[in-house]
Amino acid sequence: MKNKTFRWFYTLSLLGVLLACAWPLCMGVRVVRDMIVQGTVMGEDYPKYIIPYLPIALAVIIGVALMPLLIGYCRKYALLVASGVGLGVFLASELMLENWVIVTDTVMAKLESWQMYMCYVSPDMFETRTWRAIDVLIGEYSPWFKLHFYIIAVVLILAFLNCFYGFGQMIVSGRRERLRHLILQSVAAVLFLGLCILACFTAFWRTGDITVSPLSASLMCLFFIVFGVTMGIFTASFLTKRPRPAVLALSASVASAVTLIMYIGELILLSGHLYRFGNGFLFDGLGALVLAPIDLIVILLSGGMTAVVLKLATHRKT
Repeated sequence: MKNKTFRWFYTLSLLGVLLACAWPLCMGVRVVRDMIVQGTVMGEDYPKYIIPYLPIALAVIIGVALMPLLIGYCRKYALLVASGVGLGVFLASELMLENWVIVTDTVMAKLESWQMYMCYVSPDMFETRTWRAIDVLIGEYSPWFKLHFYIIAVVLILAFLNCFYGFGQMIVSGRRERLRHLILQSVAAVLFLGLCILACFTAFWRTGDITVSPLSASLMCLFFIVFGVTMGIFTASFLTKRPRPAVLALSASVASAVTLIMYIGELILLSGHLYRFGNGFLFDGLGALVLAPIDLIVILLSGGMTAVVLKLATHRKT
């Protein structure tokens, strides 16, 4: 492309993405080295959460690297094509890692089953955790536990590619109607990624018990809400020409819907249970529904916060 501003944007974007993805890329190099040399990755050397963050990193890097080509040839469909390529790269590299990498601790296990146990407690507590028969977090492996990993990955890939391609197309076309939404998307995506990284290293300080501490509960609620808001803003960013009430309603609905899907992912991961944020009516499941009143509040809050943020940020003075 001849646009000098776009060339600078593309160069800085690609360098920034490579720098931001240095950690998962380094994890990938370590794992590949161990698999080639030893044929396995020892449990103590296993870099936590290499999945799904290495595949996410590869998806975003390749998506950003293809930006000039796709914007030049696909024009208004560039983001759609980039998203398809990115999600394809993610799925291919994710499945390859899950089935190729073997982790050895007391037993040898494929990476996908080893990764499951990392979801339950903070990584530094896994070895010292005293597992009891009553625990619902062990021995119920199902490939569907990866649903919440995949949902997180899809949202991160779509949100970041939306930002890069949105700003890139805005520079090329000179049209700025999506500017506010793209700024909001960038803030939400970075905040959500930050929470994901925090969860990688701490699992929000869960101990493996089904009832979590107030700190853990607060962070988990924030995680769910920001997750929903990120996808709600993503939806709104494509509806700038639609009537404002309809945009707010649809975006809020999407935010609440994807938050509910995350709860479903957690339900599958925990063999039909959910983490409880306390005791009493507000925190106990509503019979067969499993969801507690606090969970329903979080789901509604993700939609409500989406509508409020969009309304405030896109307010036009008359």
